[in-house]
Amino acid sequence: MTVPKVITLGCRLNSYESEVMVREATNAGLGASVIVNTCAVTAEAVRQARQAIRRARRENPDARIIVTGCAAQIEPETFAAMPEVDHVVGNGDKTRAETWAGLASGDFERIVVNDIMSVRETAGHLLDGFGTRARAYVQVQNGCDHRCTFCIIPFGRGPSRSVPAGSVVADIRRLVERGYGEVVLTGVDITSWGGDLPGEPSLGRLVRQILRHVPELKRLRLSSIDQVEADADLMAALAEEERLMPHLHLSLQAGDDMILKRMRRRHLRDDAIRFCREARRLRPDIAFGADLIAGFPTESDAMFERTLDIVDDCGLAYLHVFPYSPRKGTPAARMPQVPHAAIKERAGRLREKGTAALARHLTHQVGRVVDVLMERDGSGRAPDFSEVSVEAIAAGEMARVEVAAHDGRRLIARRAA
Repeated sequence: MTVPKVITLGCRLNSYESEVMVREATNAGLGASVIVNTCAVTAEAVRQARQAIRRARRENPDARIIVTGCAAQIEPETFAAMPEVDHVVGNGDKTRAETWAGLASGDFERIVVNDIMSVRETAGHLLDGFGTRARAYVQVQNGCDHRCTFCIIPFGRGPSRSVPAGSVVADIRRLVERGYGEVVLTGVDITSWGGDLPGEPSLGRLVRQILRHVPELKRLRLSSIDQVEADADLMAALAEEERLMPHLHLSLQAGDDMILKRMRRRHLRDDAIRFCREARRLRPDIAFGADLIAGFPTESDAMFERTLDIVDDCGLAYLHVFPYSPRKGTPAARMPQVPHAAIKERAGRLREKGTAALARHLTHQVGRVVDVLMERDGSGRAPDFSEVSVEAIAAGEMARVEVAAHDGRRLIARRAA
């Protein structure tokens, strides 16, 4: 059976949904097609999507090119105007089997982009596995109800909506039966999970249910969270559940209070520091990652220094650094902009800070004995998400190793005696 090509841009959730689309398109007989799953987080992301589409047409002159994702949802006319594009499909329809069946039969309009803000459900999509041979991702939530001034994604994803706990548990149980040792819960804003379900259960409650009902699951990990929404059950699970991994990636974005207010974030600098301190008290071996934006509009040198300092103040180990670029349709795009050269310089300094923070974190692991889940032959992840290089251990195996050194990016280990 011919499988369509897929080009995925953007977030992990997009990658997950691409796997669903490939399955549905294959089942519908659309093997001779190219699916471009776009991102809209910045103007640069949209430019890259257009570039990818033009390249796909050059390399696949006879294929049907189907464009979907957040950029297609937000500005469908941009992609419909491209001669390379055959169909534009919105986020609300892209994972539905009916969509791909309609495309295959020819009974489908060229542009199908519905009102994403009217979508009220997110169905769980059972996959045979997505990720590495050891780790799989499970979508538990989609959409976002917040309105950060730099972000266009709520208009591409729609309101926050949750996959019911029973579906999540069933999906995870199926993955464990297929041999996956670790599952990562993913979504757009997973700490808002449950707010639209009866009784408004919390993410912490979902975590507890998963660990209780799937005792064979070796590891449960969370994707990016908004720390201000971390509930009491989640914090208790972090302290008490060894199978919940001691690694949180935080949506911090900045370290200066005025910038955080102008971003319309729901936390201040001290809130972030206090959260990290409390999480570390509950789980001393925890490691933190964070998203940080360099050069947000109105950011002065002093404000940027506060963002640099938050790396040390929160004890961050892994940084995702984003140079700010204005996104049409967002309030931040109308604010006074920081010069491009300054943005580039600040992003570089943040990345240097991140490199040093990671090296420092890895240095603290040398000499320790840790359990590593091998994602591929010779490489795996420790509980705190440190990448570990260790020879002669096959993918999928859980191995106890002794950390001997690091190279600045990963730990170097040998099987423990």
